[in-house]
Amino acid sequence: MTTQCTGPLNHLSLPTKNPIATAAFFEQHFGCQIVAVGEHILLKRDGFDIVLDHTNDEISWPANFHFGFEMATLAEVKQLYRTFKEQGVLMETEVFNNSRGSRFFCRMPEGIMIEVNTREDREESWKKLF
Repeated sequence: MTTQCTGPLNHLSLPTKNPIATAAFFEQHFGCQIVAVGEHILLKRDGFDIVLDHTNDEISWPANFHFGFEMATLAEVKQLYRTFKEQGVLMETEVFNNSRGSRFFCRMPEGIMIEVNTREDREESWKKLF
């Protein structure tokens, strides 16, 4: 008999050489709450944890590795894009639409890519899936 995990996804652990700067980035730009600070930092947002693990090792991520945040509307995505640009966030793309909705990509301080998207304007064929 095969058993599967049925619990929800609850955290993401990211290695970082500068947990303080990375925590500040997530607090300022993504509304994360810093709840524990030490060698590792725990961030909380909407019932999901981001653990910033301090490391002195070289960190290497595949170029297209990313995780995403979803917003309700295209207007919100476009406004956040403008705000991020004004605040000096490293932007990887402009806002663009593919069949699943509109999105942009940016990078956090140590280069990991983050997607900010909306499904508000997704094509009809995707509506049954999201």
